[in-house]
Amino acid sequence: MGTTSDVSVVISTYNRCALLEGAVKSLLRQDSEGITYEVIVVDNNSTDRTREVVDRLVPASDGNLKYVFEAKQGASYGRNAGIENALGPIVAFTDDDVRVSHNWIANIKRAFDVYRDADFVGGRILPDWNTRPPAWLTRDHWWPLALVDLGERVQRVDAGNPMCLPTANASFRKEVFSQLGGFSPEFSGREDHEMLLRLWLAGRHGIYAPGIIATALVQPERMTKSYHRRWNMITGKFNSLMRLNEMMGPDGRLVAEQSSPRLFGIPANIYRALLTESVRWTLASVRRQESMSLQHQNHIWYLMGYIRTRYAENAGPARSHLLDAIRFATDIMQKKLNISSKKGETLGAEREQS
Repeated sequence: MGTTSDVSVVISTYNRCALLEGAVKSLLRQDSEGITYEVIVVDNNSTDRTREVVDRLVPASDGNLKYVFEAKQGASYGRNAGIENALGPIVAFTDDDVRVSHNWIANIKRAFDVYRDADFVGGRILPDWNTRPPAWLTRDHWWPLALVDLGERVQRVDAGNPMCLPTANASFRKEVFSQLGGFSPEFSGREDHEMLLRLWLAGRHGIYAPGIIATALVQPERMTKSYHRRWNMITGKFNSLMRLNEMMGPDGRLVAEQSSPRLFGIPANIYRALLTESVRWTLASVRRQESMSLQHQNHIWYLMGYIRTRYAENAGPARSHLLDAIRFATDIMQKKLNISSKKGETLGAEREQS
């Protein structure tokens, strides 16, 4: 291992040694074009053979592979441990279920060299389906799978174009973390989005570079409607904590948090969105437009996660009975959505068998 590197690559992993080996090998087989780099595998308190897998790959790594142990569990802790151990001025992130292209590191370095004022860069994350995806899993449903394909055009990503570039394929100038802090443990699981939000609010920007390509192995359990419902509910929770919807203008631009009519701490537009999505979901269901129906239903789950989190934040003794009633109402809505979804899954399975 050298004393410096042009690029430091960080993979934080937890109990997925079977997937990890392929991810590391794709990084060690780079056409680096003379660029020096290191691969830092952060073992986030695994109990499987993660250490053994890394140790087995070290001899063939030409000194480029480093093992780091982080006992505090959570993606934020793991990635921050990688940052602390990184030697390079550029810190690139990917995951154990991702395989990067042969020129991934060279393209990252090239992007930072060309766009010298960019604080971060990200690229495409394309799917590698283990099994054939269900008919409803169109591109409209890619986001819970952390898949990204914004086309062939380079785009600036900032408060005016706030696209989330997941850490499965995102890189940052290391100085950014010194200036703005590392990934927040409070948002572990959505820490990449929260980090980008901080950058945008600080007036920073990045670049979407389509030539930086990674491929994600899509696990079968992520191709279920229950996974997508759960993912949207959790995302609603985290975005509520970030006040994200309150900072989004009508044109999708990020603006300062707007003062607007609120009920129990929640802006009126959130309630309007919930009503609108409920109507659209009903119409799409009646028309048997399965993919579109699921898209609206998932947005309902997202909004419910957003609303319930805000209610919990604003809970007080005087409101406790009302909050109990609100939770009861949303629980009933969840049960209805679950019943409807199960019926849809049963009908879908029957159609596939016929």
